[in-house]
Amino acid sequence: MLDFRQVGEQLDQYRRALGRRPAFNVGVLDRVQSLYAERSQALTALQNLQADKNRLNDAMKGIMKSGTEAEKTEARARGKQISEETKTLEERARVIESELEALMLDIPNAPHDSVPDGKDADANAVVRTHGEKPRFDFEPKDHVDLGVDRLGLMDFERAAKITGTRFVVEYGALAQMERALTSFMLDLHTREHGYTEVSVPYLVNRTALTGTAQLPKFEADLFKVPYNETTDYFLVPTAEVPVTNLYNDTILTPEDGALPHTYACYTACFRSEAGAAGKDTRGMIRQHQFNKVELVRFAEPEHSFDELEKLVSHAEEVLKRLGLHYRVMLLCAGDMSANAVKCYDIEVWLPGQDAYREISSCSNFGDFQSRRAKIRYKRDKAEKPRLVHTLNGSGLAVGRTLVAILEQYQDADGGVRVPKALQPYMGGLDRIAPKRG
Repeated sequence: MLDFRQVGEQLDQYRRALGRRPAFNVGVLDRVQSLYAERSQALTALQNLQADKNRLNDAMKGIMKSGTEAEKTEARARGKQISEETKTLEERARVIESELEALMLDIPNAPHDSVPDGKDADANAVVRTHGEKPRFDFEPKDHVDLGVDRLGLMDFERAAKITGTRFVVEYGALAQMERALTSFMLDLHTREHGYTEVSVPYLVNRTALTGTAQLPKFEADLFKVPYNETTDYFLVPTAEVPVTNLYNDTILTPEDGALPHTYACYTACFRSEAGAAGKDTRGMIRQHQFNKVELVRFAEPEHSFDELEKLVSHAEEVLKRLGLHYRVMLLCAGDMSANAVKCYDIEVWLPGQDAYREISSCSNFGDFQSRRAKIRYKRDKAEKPRLVHTLNGSGLAVGRTLVAILEQYQDADGGVRVPKALQPYMGGLDRIAPKRG
């Protein structure tokens, strides 16, 4: 979340920045301004009371020693009055701060100046494109036709019997390819890009979700798991949540190693997609459960935008090694997530859909998450703790990568060639043959 002190002191600046987000009602900032002014008045009054108390304390020795009874009584009464007024003002300031903190939980991050204006994806900017669109001498199929009809290794009907719609069962070489992709991605990121692999719980609590700003705003998109009368858990929507919260309420010091700290994590991800009803219901593009390798970076503020470029390049490298055509998009202010200060989407080409589709979203959150989660660092023991900047991105979404391979590597008979980078992970298999008959 944003710092209400900064917003209160630089209101016009934040009004302009947040006004670039079409979905946000900047009128909320008027309430922030009003409360901040009231808090400032209370703090000023407290300072004045403290000054009065100090003066009274200085005078009390003399009064108690040589003053009249009337003067002593008056001094004691004034001391009591100051104490009572102080308690009242402290409580008022606490209530105001609580209300401000609650307001800030629903206010999005301020877009960076380098983020283009715009209300939706039409205003996103193409940063670069890698490779060429594959050419076919036949009409390319989409991944559903390939996986279900041609290969016979993808099954949505049985998944629906087991659970419900928007789940999938994979068999044989497709299940093996999901596993191969996960291992390939983790090996690349840990061995060549310097990430530490971490395995985390798939259930998280409200504190963790609030720390990464999924709560309170996006509770409808989460799968809640009631545990007992007082506790709810949630299935992870992304490994970003548990990995970022490894440092919840932590002050990193030189003994923890210099920043950046970088982690790669595989998890299944679970999303109800409450806000995406009717979108991408065919196939594996938007599932309630999917697998993903997530990259998380903790950086010093001065270097976080350089770290964002590194993060994007690491996600891109997966697609380059797999020989997949893609493009990188800089998201406009209106299409960017509420938590990000700057975001790139990597979009892979799906010839069966004749469209680019997001396969990774790489974001710099600035101190938006670390302020909520209280993640701080000190370069030396003597300095005051500072908030880190957090970044994360998919490296990559495993299921969508499988979809891209099926569609870009398909043959006319419905078979699918296996990218060379994956063949060692699949026992040397170089092609998935179509089913007979």
